Amino acid sequence: MKFTEDHEWLKTEGDVVIVGITEHASEQLGDVVFVELPDVGDTVEKGDEICVIESVKAASDILAPLGGEIVAINEDLADNPGLVNEDPLGKAWFFKMKLTDASALDGFMDEAAYKDFIG
Repeated sequence: MKFTEDHEWLKTEGDVVIVGITEHASEQLGDVVFVELPDVGDTVEKGDEICVIESVKAASDILAPLGGEIVAINEDLADNPGLVNEDPLGKAWFFKMKLTDASALDGFMDEAAYKDFIG
């Protein structure tokens, strides 16, 4: 698993990357009440706004960590956005994407580096 400075996690599954937010991010957000996901088939560039998460505290944008095509979304989050708080590193994945450049994953933190990053 890799981690971004924007508190997203990335897990490789063949030529697809699964993306979600970290436990740290879900704790900072508080109780999540709504998640807006991208559409399957969307093509995104790194840094594009791709999801919106609304919590009791605030609304936050999730930016695409890499460029590629959205190949799946977690429809369970529409019915149960609280999954983001309950299981941020598992059942609450946001989307799966096929990357434009898989080598771009090399620039992200591993778990130890991410733990150091969040202190």
